[in-house]
Amino acid sequence: MNANPSAIKPNPLSAGNPAAPSVESVDFVSWLRSVAPYIHAFRNKTFVIGFPGELVKADRLETLVHDVALLAAMGMRIVLVHGSRPQVQEQLTLRNIESRFSNGLRITDKPSLECAKEASGELRLDIEAAFSAGLPNTPMGNARIRVISGNFVTARPVGIVDGIDFEHTGIVRKVESEAIRHALNSGALVLLSPLGFSPTGEAFNLSMEDVAASVAVGLDADKLIFMAEQEGVPAQHGERLAEISEEDAEQLLARGTLHSDAAFTLEHALRACRGGVERAHIIPFHHDGALILELFTHDGIGTMIVEETLEALRPATIDDVAAIVSLIEPLEADGTFVRRGRAKIERDIDRFTVIEHDGVIFGCAALYLFPKSTMAELACLMVQPETQGQGDGERLLKSIEQQARQAGVRQLFVLTTRTAHWFLKRGFMIGNVEQLPKLRKEAYDWARKSQVLIKSL
Repeated sequence: MNANPSAIKPNPLSAGNPAAPSVESVDFVSWLRSVAPYIHAFRNKTFVIGFPGELVKADRLETLVHDVALLAAMGMRIVLVHGSRPQVQEQLTLRNIESRFSNGLRITDKPSLECAKEASGELRLDIEAAFSAGLPNTPMGNARIRVISGNFVTARPVGIVDGIDFEHTGIVRKVESEAIRHALNSGALVLLSPLGFSPTGEAFNLSMEDVAASVAVGLDADKLIFMAEQEGVPAQHGERLAEISEEDAEQLLARGTLHSDAAFTLEHALRACRGGVERAHIIPFHHDGALILELFTHDGIGTMIVEETLEALRPATIDDVAAIVSLIEPLEADGTFVRRGRAKIERDIDRFTVIEHDGVIFGCAALYLFPKSTMAELACLMVQPETQGQGDGERLLKSIEQQARQAGVRQLFVLTTRTAHWFLKRGFMIGNVEQLPKLRKEAYDWARKSQVLIKSL
């Protein structure tokens, strides 16, 4: 989705004409138009954003607040969860109290709990103050953001693990999802601290990651975003993985090669996806505008964990041919699909993805690549009528998009005679035959007069 400034032609009228827009102005307008589809897609969506106390210590709070205020202005519903580890450590150091950890969790005795309360209280006030700033000619001008905090998280103690009593260290037991939704519906931003409370009124020190993942799952959030010190999830040779599937994330964690902090963050991002959160992101907070870059540019700046139900969504095999044929035959008969026949489906089976439940295939889609082209074709996307309306068509579409990106494809196109509206709602734009790859253009059936729809990936 990145705007390509080099593709913007200078306006010849601007030469010697001070009233004509500058090249920089044209670039800005082009970029703003290019992100409009994302703004429309994200409006009224719920994002849970977790950030560590290290972000505040690195003086990045003001930048984060400005970016979150911008998201809120665009109609996104935001829940913020802050961490406090370095701030708690500062309180402990001031009181000459030794820190104790086990398995990445702080062992919280009573003096440590008091330090955690004090650190979280100060952070909450600093964050609320940052959102209250509204000086003219600043990113917060006219923002008027209300921040609501409260006892939205019920916790229980970690207990004794491997002979170690974690005392007042806890884990999330329950999230008051309806109360948080009510606050979001009122137009407020919800701010949560890494503290939870038992039904008896006892306080527990929690991890930011646990709170953020639990809240995201409880709200069925559209995105969980972790601001982290690391540059997303590293690949084998150290470069950043822009996208990783749940299965690959599990395998990476099982290998044990990640730094403990990175693994802890990825574990909770994966847990949220397993709990139904559509997307989880891990992005570096030390990059200016990291949140905006991740959400509104094609490649992002961190790592996105893709939600899949691995038991249901998978590549097709030769054993699936009969099921695929039975799925698409009715649509071939009424003219929605081009007739392919069993032999062609057998030849192209490695291009298909299927979705199944209890061994029964009820949806499919195919991806066709073209040599020396950055465009690919989405074909045969369908879900049985009795299971439509449950998001499985979108899951198939997202799987095909992910496969296309991994193959280096920049644009996905589909030819359709009856379902243009469905694709247009999902980011496709009306195109024409001349935009298609040479081989597909030559094979275009002019008798069908299929609409050409194109989506930039």
